[in-house]
Amino acid sequence: MASLGQIGTWLASSQDAARTSGTLRVGSMASGVPVALPWVAVRGARPGKTLWLHGQVHGDEINGMVAALRFIRSLDPLAMSGNVVVTPTGNPQALDARRKRNPYDELDLDQTYPGNADGMVSERVAHALFSEVVGVADVLINLHTMNPLFDARPYAVYKVHPGSSVTEDQVLAALGNFFPTLSCRMDVGGKGELPGNIAGGLDYQCLSQGICAFMLELGSGSRLQPDNVALAEQGFFGLAQQMGILGGEPAPRAAQLRTVSRRGWITAGEGGLFVPRVRAGDLVRAGESIGELLGLDGSAQPVPPFTRDGILIGLRSDPVVHTGERLAFVAWEWTDRATPAAS
Repeated sequence: MASLGQIGTWLASSQDAARTSGTLRVGSMASGVPVALPWVAVRGARPGKTLWLHGQVHGDEINGMVAALRFIRSLDPLAMSGNVVVTPTGNPQALDARRKRNPYDELDLDQTYPGNADGMVSERVAHALFSEVVGVADVLINLHTMNPLFDARPYAVYKVHPGSSVTEDQVLAALGNFFPTLSCRMDVGGKGELPGNIAGGLDYQCLSQGICAFMLELGSGSRLQPDNVALAEQGFFGLAQQMGILGGEPAPRAAQLRTVSRRGWITAGEGGLFVPRVRAGDLVRAGESIGELLGLDGSAQPVPPFTRDGILIGLRSDPVVHTGERLAFVAWEWTDRATPAAS
C-alpha cells in the first residue's frame, strides 16, 4: 500500500476532533509564485469513512466550489464519525485565468489522471491530487458544471470500471442524494460524445482504486447559481449521513433515477444567431425542432427536427454560433429505475 500523503497523514495523526487547512505544492511560476492545491479537512471525534469533495477540475466550474466550502464550514467535528476533505480547486491556474483549461499547457485536466510527477503542469497537478486521494477517500465527488455557453439543470455523470470493487448500484445509491435530473452512464470509449481520453477522468481512476466516485454537474459555468449550490449542500449532507459520518434524521433522497445510456451533441449546419424554442431539461419529441438559426441577411432556418425523442441535458444560451458549433447536448436513450439501497 502506498504511503499516505499530507492530508491522509494529518487525518491519521490523532483521534481528536479537529479541522485544518493546507496546500499541496506542485511547483512554481517563473516569478517564484507557487503552483499549489489548497485543501480543507475536518476530522471527526470518532473513526469512520472519508468523504472527499473535489471542486473545479475546469477553471470555469464555480458552483461546486462554493457548495463544498460552505458545507465543510458547517460541520462540527465533535458530531462526526469519520472525515470530510475538500480540495476546492483542482486546476488553480485555469481558475485564475477564468477558463476551462490550464493556459500553460492547454490540457484537459479531467483526461490526465492519475497524472505524471514529471509531466506537463496539468499532469503534475493531477498526480499531486491523486496521490493524496488514494488510500484515504471512500467516496469522492468530482464537481463540475457545463460550459458557460450552456444552460443545464443539475445532473450526474458516472462510469463503470470493469476491474473495480465498486458496483454500479453503489455509485447510484450515492448520487441519489442529489436528485439529479438525469444520471448519465458515460461510455469510457467516448462514443457519440466529444473525443479524448475519457479513462483519464478522476472518477474513473478513483474507481480503479476501489473508491466510489462520480461527477456532479451543477448547472452552468462561470456563474454562481444559488439554487444549484443549495442542492449540492443538501446532497453532501445526505451522503455524509448515508456514510455514517453524520447522524440525525435521514435526509430525503431520490426514490427513482433516470439513467441515460446514450447521449450526443446537436451542432449547427450554418452560422447565425441561435434562438431556441425549448429549455434545458425538456423532453423533445421526434419531429420537433429545438429552435431556429437567424441569418444576418434576414433569413431564418429551423434546426432540423429530431428523428427520435430526446431529453435536453444542456442547451446553448449564447446565440452566436458558427458551422459545427454545439447547440444542445441530448440524452437519446434512458431507463427509469428505483434508486438502489445503500450497501
